Amino acid sequence: MPPRTHALITRSVLRWARERRNISEDTVARRLRTSSEKVRAWETDDSTERPTLRQAQSIAGILNIPLGYLFLSDPPSLTTELPDLRTVSGESIQNPSPELLDQLYDVRRKQAWFQEFQVDQGAAPLPFIGRFGLSDEPDAIARDICEVIGIDDEMRSQASSWEAFLTSFVRKAEAAGILVFRSGVVVGNTHRPLSVDEFRGFALSDGLAPAIFVNTKDYKVAQTFTLAHELAHLWIDKSGISNLDYAVGPERQVNQIDRLCDRVAAQVLVPREDFLGRWARLATTAQNVQTLARHYRVSRFVALRRAYEADVITEAEFFDLYDEYTGDSHPPSGEGGDFYNLFFARNSTAFTSALLTATAEGQVSRLNSARLLNIRVDTIERARRELFGAGNT
Repeated sequence: MPPRTHALITRSVLRWARERRNISEDTVARRLRTSSEKVRAWETDDSTERPTLRQAQSIAGILNIPLGYLFLSDPPSLTTELPDLRTVSGESIQNPSPELLDQLYDVRRKQAWFQEFQVDQGAAPLPFIGRFGLSDEPDAIARDICEVIGIDDEMRSQASSWEAFLTSFVRKAEAAGILVFRSGVVVGNTHRPLSVDEFRGFALSDGLAPAIFVNTKDYKVAQTFTLAHELAHLWIDKSGISNLDYAVGPERQVNQIDRLCDRVAAQVLVPREDFLGRWARLATTAQNVQTLARHYRVSRFVALRRAYEADVITEAEFFDLYDEYTGDSHPPSGEGGDFYNLFFARNSTAFTSALLTATAEGQVSRLNSARLLNIRVDTIERARRELFGAGNT
């Protein structure tokens, strides 16, 4: 029997990775079918104990880190590297969770590949990224977004429901050159749900590969608003992580950027003047909301919030209906549904299409393609056939 190869991992990195995931030595030992004493010895500076290479690979899986991390000289400095616009009671949230960080890194990794792909294709920078600034009027920004994306009465009339409108909204945003990623779990791992209490979405502004992530653990009725909000971030070229409090209007959002993007999103989905002109003074709030939600192809929640923000209903009226309307679609408990629908949403249909095309043309290896999509190599061909059809490359 050949001697086992021991992995010269960095002890402090192993300890950091375990504590980052809030996993005990006993849990790691149980998963590896070894003793807790041995795991503790691997983290101890004066010990000679080392895990085998196979054990190190298993540890990386248990702790949800790349294997290479365990061989770094020091624990990596993991920060969002993004403006953190999330606040609670006016104070910034500290220490992003491993789930948020890992999801962010995954989208950044995909964005970096797409940037290079766009350069190789000779793509020009998208003219709408950073077209406006913080001092511009929300209405002007909203009009430009609607023009670029194609949000108009025709689009609304073609959507049979607000769910269909959201699907069309995503498709049109990607057609304009924006990568839209949507998931409620980290890179498809159903054991690692994302927390909507931590963030609703984020935007990574870039002239060639702008990217948006929408946390689908949020109420589905609110996801359309999150998408519009993150688009506004791109139009003012302000990347950031958002966690809007949808129970308050834009004037009470703490962060200046999110205040503006909140106003823009509302105007994109439900234009204020048109909304006010359609509000029937003799009808009840519930009747108005139902009618206007149907007209704009948004959820009752979005229409209710617009009414509150536009001062046509009181705060008491808003909260009387708030729970009922957010309950139109409860936050999903899991990632159930068609595998490929979830797969393309999680990886952005536009990104997946570009990557699978490059793979079929031999520009990217099947292994690298699988790693970018977080799937097995033998799934690449099935994904390609699902996206393009059996007869296409």
